[in-house]
Amino acid sequence: MPGSDLELEIIGPDGIPVGVVRRPPPPPQRVWLHILLLVLTLASTTLVGGIAFGDLPQGFKAHSIWDLLFHPAVVRAGFEFSLPLIVILLAHEMGHYLACRYHRLDATLPFFLPVPFGIGTLGAFIRIRSPFLTKRELFDVGAAGPLAGFVVALPVLFAGIGLSAPVAVLPKGGVMIFGEPLAFKALAWLVHPDVPPGGDLMLHPTGFAAWFGLLVTALNLLPFGQLDGGHITYALFGRWQRRVAWPLLVVLIVLGFWWAGWWVWAVIALVMRVRHPWIPDEAAELDPRRRLLGWICVVVFILCFTPEPIKILP
Repeated sequence: MPGSDLELEIIGPDGIPVGVVRRPPPPPQRVWLHILLLVLTLASTTLVGGIAFGDLPQGFKAHSIWDLLFHPAVVRAGFEFSLPLIVILLAHEMGHYLACRYHRLDATLPFFLPVPFGIGTLGAFIRIRSPFLTKRELFDVGAAGPLAGFVVALPVLFAGIGLSAPVAVLPKGGVMIFGEPLAFKALAWLVHPDVPPGGDLMLHPTGFAAWFGLLVTALNLLPFGQLDGGHITYALFGRWQRRVAWPLLVVLIVLGFWWAGWWVWAVIALVMRVRHPWIPDEAAELDPRRRLLGWICVVVFILCFTPEPIKILP
């Protein structure tokens, strides 16, 4: 009957029921594949993190690649980077997954994407097979991921900054500088108020993991199409998201002159559709609790966003 946990009654814009959609229960999942990808991603991020952040003793000479990769300093630094990064990404995706389960949407467990370069992963995603039929579903699934990831990233960032060392002068020549979002600046000031003018923090591997977690949160909250931010802004503002999406894309392209990575995300937005697809109750209002959470998501985006995430000093 309509109203059961596997059926949903669709109400038209004029308040008249227009039909009932029956959702099948989620099919069995290949749990082994998700676990395998998670383990491979843990290995790749540990490898990359260990090579990047491992503090080898002075005069150390590796007789083989294995001597380097399995040196205790490399392994320790690798796990100090990989474990918090995986936890943040997992929290984000499980937020989406649990929201899908709450609304009886057919969704997979997270797929992690290991790669042997960059930070060792291209992130993670879940596949949602059921269509969104109400703005409540759309909002809950879209907001649950960024909020869960941000809540986990904050204590990781606090710990990472606490383990970082202030320096009075930055090293010269080819130094990679990471932009500091407001959340980072606030915690850095709270934990290390004694950083001298012109100085900076030599960020601990755990701090880097949290920094990437904030960046991932900001990227997912961009207000385009099928990104989390697109779901949230469409649920909050309805057709207005569809009207301002293209002007916002122009803003993103302009930001690309400060950081070329924004051009990559402009292309991703184009591929994933800039304007959010229409859903049946576009004109419906969200309840006050969800509207409040929506504005909290906007604040989270502001706290995590930086116009120039990475730059190289000559």
